Amino acid sequence: MTVETMLTLLMAFAAITSVVVEGVKKFLDEMKVKYASNIVVLIVALVIGCGGTAIYYVNCQIPFNALTSVYLAIMGIGNWLAAMLGYDKVKQAITQVKNAG
Repeated sequence: MTVETMLTLLMAFAAITSVVVEGVKKFLDEMKVKYASNIVVLIVALVIGCGGTAIYYVNCQIPFNALTSVYLAIMGIGNWLAAMLGYDKVKQAITQVKNAG
């Protein structure tokens, strides 16, 4: 995977993540469920980032091995960080993860 491809996928995944998160948050608000929005972003970003990268691997016939699995995980984390957009949000998310556990 080239740097250009990775950045293009990251940009697309972050945009998709933002839209999906807003939908999930509206659904949870309608159901009157209490949630931490940063945790919702984390879960959605990991699913979209890792799932989208896996789909890219299958389409391009890239074999799954140890290295591509690491890249897949990095894309999920990178998607989360790109979707969060800002240090204060990342810091708030880490605090919420600590308090949730």
